[in-house]
Amino acid sequence: MVMGDSNEARTETAWSNPEMGKDKYKVTDEDEFDPSDPPPFRINEIRAAIPAHCWVKSPWRSLSYVVSDVLVVFGLAAVALYFNSWAVSPLYWVVWPLYWAAQGTMFWALFVLGHDCGHGSFSNNAMLNSVVGHVLHSSILVPYHGWRISHKTHHNNHGHVERDESWVPLSEKIYKALDVSTKFLRFKVPFPMFAYPFYLWKRSPGKKGSHFNPYSDLFAPSERIDVLTSTVCWFIMVAVLVCLSLVIGPAQMLVLYGLPYLVFVMWLDFVTYLHHHGHEQKLPWYRGKEWSFLRGGLTTVDRDYGMFNSIHHDIGTHVIHHLFPQIPHYHLVEATAAAKPVLGKYYREPKKSGPIPLHLLNYLVRSIKQDHYVSDTGDVLFYQTDAQLYGSSQKKME
Repeated sequence: MVMGDSNEARTETAWSNPEMGKDKYKVTDEDEFDPSDPPPFRINEIRAAIPAHCWVKSPWRSLSYVVSDVLVVFGLAAVALYFNSWAVSPLYWVVWPLYWAAQGTMFWALFVLGHDCGHGSFSNNAMLNSVVGHVLHSSILVPYHGWRISHKTHHNNHGHVERDESWVPLSEKIYKALDVSTKFLRFKVPFPMFAYPFYLWKRSPGKKGSHFNPYSDLFAPSERIDVLTSTVCWFIMVAVLVCLSLVIGPAQMLVLYGLPYLVFVMWLDFVTYLHHHGHEQKLPWYRGKEWSFLRGGLTTVDRDYGMFNSIHHDIGTHVIHHLFPQIPHYHLVEATAAAKPVLGKYYREPKKSGPIPLHLLNYLVRSIKQDHYVSDTGDVLFYQTDAQLYGSSQKKME
């Protein structure tokens, strides 16, 4: 069956799940809402519902978050080094894993603030945004401008099968051309949660270029100097880490920086994936005339991360962020509450989390196990499943 041929066909294919076989994935008389239907409102109506002060950017307030996060990062490192001298104590083996988890989470918080710099929601001062963004992102081995530009491409094309840039679906043709090892690494948890560094260097299957190469087709000629600047900053940070390793030893550098960096990568891949995948109801992707900025933005998903919401600056409030990335993170919750009456069923209330968002692991595993590729044809598409990928006996979705 060609996806996108009719609304009835799309609904039947997308909302039934032969692997899980659960009725909640099927449309009933009481559940006839199709998220791929064009919304009955315009983006200006959403904009008008958001209070005017939510658009105001305060550089001092933004900087206060930077100072606070940086102090926590250095404080955690100081505590870890203090307990490092207690190598004979059982506390030694407790403190370090806690440190890796906490510090990796703070690296992720730094990334989110640098992400705000890239959107210009940090302040109205382009120079301040660039300086702070470079300091924050370079410190966690992210090329600021290279990533900023590709992330802008993601926002401008969210939900578009070919033009999107973040966790974009593979077409059936590209998927079937992948070798077994690539499929395994991309669709077997936890391996996709370590994808980000590889994405920076090589992008996704079917796309060419590197975030470090000024001549990559990711960038316009006018952006090459910016990209080169960020790449140089990235290599300077690598050099700093190498020098520190020579001073304090590679093993010490691994536990102080390397393992928290891996936790940060896992946070980044975990959060960015779940903002565009894994909802209980299958959500559409678009191409051609069916895509619009509003329809693409409405396919994003808000998530509740429990106690981490404030730590990583409410990045889980993602729908309004995608539609209006100019809004500072500290106004996103209020802006979302104001916009929900306009969005109606197109806003999917996130499931409330306990202190630790363990419930999201189920969404992640289920989605990666089921959401493999989209059809090469049609303009409204839903993920399909390769029933043979895990040696399953389920029938392939048609």
